[in-house]
Amino acid sequence: MAVDHSFARELGDFLRARRGRLRPADVGLEPGPRRKVTGLRREEIALLAGLSTDYYQRMEQGRDVRPSDDVLDAIAGALCLDDNERRHLFTLARAARRSKPAPTRRAQERVPNSTRHLLRAMTTPAVVLGQHLDLLAWNPLAEELFGDPTTMPPGHRNALVSLFQDPETRLRCPDWEPTALQYIGMMRAAVATDPTHPRATAIIGELSIRSADFRRYWARHDVRETVHGTKVFRHPRVGEIAVEWDTYPLPGSPGPVLLVYTAEPDTPAAERLQLLASLRAARDRDLERSPRRPERTTGTGWIFGDDPRP
Repeated sequence: MAVDHSFARELGDFLRARRGRLRPADVGLEPGPRRKVTGLRREEIALLAGLSTDYYQRMEQGRDVRPSDDVLDAIAGALCLDDNERRHLFTLARAARRSKPAPTRRAQERVPNSTRHLLRAMTTPAVVLGQHLDLLAWNPLAEELFGDPTTMPPGHRNALVSLFQDPETRLRCPDWEPTALQYIGMMRAAVATDPTHPRATAIIGELSIRSADFRRYWARHDVRETVHGTKVFRHPRVGEIAVEWDTYPLPGSPGPVLLVYTAEPDTPAAERLQLLASLRAARDRDLERSPRRPERTTGTGWIFGDDPRP
């Protein structure tokens, strides 16, 4: 019975990365003599999980092993995995132990018309991101906050690509590194469902060639299934805006998500979002009055098929 090697390789890489971040003191072991490896040794993880070293080594090598859920629980405990990492481990291992790869459906990501109507009606910035963090749609306030995505090539309208390849995005993102790690963790979670997806392969391949920072962060194998958080944007006309964001899945599994940015009422951030709305309304009035379209605003740069505009 053959193993699905793409998932097995991803599983092995994940196990090595998690083992490499641990130190003997983290799991109650004595450091002992000078160590030749970063992190724990394979035999130490095997001992903690109650496995043979050979069995655990074959898992890290992506060889033909099909661990039971009990074994995965033991490994998760030995590696001190958090809830997101534990789910990631089970996702990869269960896919790897199938007798044959499951049929993969890779339908084109589309934004329903109802979602586009919702974007137009919203009075706060909102975007739709695809499974691999591609920007699929946005509303006018999002364009006012981030800048006009139509000035970027379609293939670069992606949260990760923009973060690592657009110097303006990096300059205007005060919390660039945490944001980068967050999006990389989200991409890891997406890759776990389909390691050979052409879009994921293209994004990861391009960034691995062009960015040393991306290579370093990607090698950590951090995984996150983030659905909300806070973020600071540095806008050239209204200053810094601290907003909260939440994601809402659209139909499809896995599929696009609606990402909405909000601010607490009666706060400086809320006032600045209102100012952005006023600026946008003024630009729209100018556009209606003039036969020539005004210059596009210079926003913060985008950080996160069909016509993407709602």
